[in-house]
Amino acid sequence: MVQTAEELLKLQPVVMKQLQTIFDKKRLGHAYIFEGGKGSGTEAVMRFFVQLMLCENPHQNVPCETCRNCQRMKSGNHPNFHQLYPDGQFIKVAAVEALLQEMNKTGLEAGRKVYVVHEAGRLNPQSANKLLKFLEEPEGIVTAIFVTDNINAMLPTIRSRCQHIKFQGISRDIMIKELVAKGATASMAATVSMVTSNLEEAFSLSKADEFAQARKTVLKLVEASINNVHEALLSVHEDWLPLFKEKEQMELALDLLLFAFRDIVAIKANPEAVCTYPDWLSYWKKVALHMTYARLSTQLQAILQARQQLQRNMNRTLMMEQLMLNLQEGKSFV
Repeated sequence: MVQTAEELLKLQPVVMKQLQTIFDKKRLGHAYIFEGGKGSGTEAVMRFFVQLMLCENPHQNVPCETCRNCQRMKSGNHPNFHQLYPDGQFIKVAAVEALLQEMNKTGLEAGRKVYVVHEAGRLNPQSANKLLKFLEEPEGIVTAIFVTDNINAMLPTIRSRCQHIKFQGISRDIMIKELVAKGATASMAATVSMVTSNLEEAFSLSKADEFAQARKTVLKLVEASINNVHEALLSVHEDWLPLFKEKEQMELALDLLLFAFRDIVAIKANPEAVCTYPDWLSYWKKVALHMTYARLSTQLQAILQARQQLQRNMNRTLMMEQLMLNLQEGKSFV
């Protein structure tokens, strides 16, 4: 997993610089909300920030890693650092009471105390209110960090008292490298990184036979639609419709189809462009030579229109037949 300050700076450059500036200017607040989806590094950055706040000898706004506090943070037994997790659906009042009891113990060491509330959206009104008084009037120097994937799930009374730190989704380049390091092929990593920004979900997709089959079916249809309309219609009936029976499956398939035509546009503009389907690069280059930007634009619009028609529950067979005609001709049919 990503751990070093250098790696975290690549993963979340804006957030890391923001937190390091706060520390450097000695403007540490009493409460923060770290908002980010899975794979965005909220947990790793939180640990970095806590260690930085507690480190005895920080250097250039990075923990020294060798002092007693850094060692205790890494071993998970720093007496001034506490974490609160959900128990079942909610973070319960009893858990908050136990946290506050720990935070108020006289045996704690001098200096800053830090507590982290994981999945903070699961604080119910009772547990949030219990925490609120301590949040407003802490004993001593205290920093609270609320970690969540959705700030809107948190109660306004907590939100209004915290500084919001917004994490960006993991960059596509980093995701592709991580996926390849975990064993995914470069071509599959490039495709799944367009479908989701969640690293775990992307890796799961990269290994799923169903996704591999969907990818293969979409690319077969792309080739057929470029060759001739009869071949495309045959592919729709023999391959596409039998495989993509559910609405969600059809949505994903249309997205994958859109990405293929975007690849052609990207390669036409820049032969070195990063593709969703890098294993089809030589084919995209050949197709791009014979396509005008106007026609490609019309084709992209046709796929987007089909996506809208799917949401309006249009007959899927009719929708796909219409789409094939539009892709083949590069113009709309009535």
